[in-house]
Amino acid sequence: MKLFVKDKEFYRETIAIAIPISLQSIITIGVNMMDNIMVGSLGETVLSGVSLANQYISLYHICCMGIAMGASVLTARFWGMKDMTALKHTVTLMLRFCAGLALLFMIPAIISPNLLMRMYTPDEEVIGQGLLYYRWIWATFLLQGFSLTCTIVLRSVGQVKLPLYTSIGAFFINVFFNYVFIFGKLGAPRLEIEGAAIGTLFARLFEFAVIVGYFFTRDSKIQYCVQDLRMKCISILHEYIMVSVPVFVSDGLLALGTTVVAMIMGRISKEFVSANSITFVTQQLSTVLIQGICHAGCIVTGHTLGKGDTRKAQEQAWTFLELGVSIGIVAGLIILAISEPMIQAYNITDHTKNIARQLMDAMALIIVFQSANSILTKGVLRGGGDTKFLMVADILFLWIVSIPLGALAGLYWHLSAFWIYVFLKIDQVIKAIWCVFRLKSGKWIKTIKGSKK
Repeated sequence: MKLFVKDKEFYRETIAIAIPISLQSIITIGVNMMDNIMVGSLGETVLSGVSLANQYISLYHICCMGIAMGASVLTARFWGMKDMTALKHTVTLMLRFCAGLALLFMIPAIISPNLLMRMYTPDEEVIGQGLLYYRWIWATFLLQGFSLTCTIVLRSVGQVKLPLYTSIGAFFINVFFNYVFIFGKLGAPRLEIEGAAIGTLFARLFEFAVIVGYFFTRDSKIQYCVQDLRMKCISILHEYIMVSVPVFVSDGLLALGTTVVAMIMGRISKEFVSANSITFVTQQLSTVLIQGICHAGCIVTGHTLGKGDTRKAQEQAWTFLELGVSIGIVAGLIILAISEPMIQAYNITDHTKNIARQLMDAMALIIVFQSANSILTKGVLRGGGDTKFLMVADILFLWIVSIPLGALAGLYWHLSAFWIYVFLKIDQVIKAIWCVFRLKSGKWIKTIKGSKK
């Protein structure tokens, strides 16, 4: 099998999808980075409070991604098949699940934010800051859920520009209101950590109005409308469950695993939490193209298989793998190059800076494997419908290997920050190797019938 296909249309389609998504990721990361820098100027306790409060929100975000990415496996395939009935049924089921998930996460954030914070840290000062943040941020769950899921469905049919433009607008809205309310500018009260939550709320309102408004009223490809929410979807329900639910479970377990990792870090030290929040932004910056290629891999694979060309899909898959390895190496070099300037931008102690440097070095190593396995697991193999296999991979390697080793390394063996991070992310290495064998077997290509059975 050739590693690089010689099809110009393949590269044009991949670039047309990957670049706008990558740019949107940069904007999203820019928002997170500005939040971190603004809040970080208030001290490590406030920074840790926001970081740990956002772990619960990140858990919700990844679960929404699971629902949406599971649906996009089907919508991309149905778009290639030109089966618009099955596509609309899939969107309807996705939005119903999203509404239920939003309520499931929002209610605890309203009635028991103290319990949520205590899951991550015993530090009373950090908990107090997190509670202030939750006063406002609970209102973003429904907004974020619908905006995110509609965005991913639009991407699956080639609509990638609107989400990019929306993210640019949300970036400026978030930064502006953060500046006004965190520091008390333009006559507004100085709300510090609550101001950060208010800035995020305004940005989410903007995203919801633009993305969801367009999806229900202006989109000419899917032509989905409010009345479609009442559609009977029984004909597609089995296929939706078989393909989408494993993606949701897989991403949900990943999100829960990320939460457990945050709990482990929260119990190592407050300095470790602060250092990790800094390195997390750097990791996001260095992997934006990986995210774009992941989405492109899933969408392009779905479109190709929807047209019935399995041989072409296999050739494209090997090209995506080679791109993943290459991008991972470049990302590792970027992390090493920007780590010191990023660390120096924060108002933190020398001890915290030393931890952050070790985490950056470990991240530069792991990112090569993470890039390769992400483009396979979240892109090509998922686009092929091989979602059950990927669910098993996430369960085995994250929960049986990474989390136990990471907990032992950080809480009992008291290893250096470098080795704690390596053990916490060792599943990325194992999955990368395992998924290459899966790709080679060809068993990842699954049949999806839709409404035209």
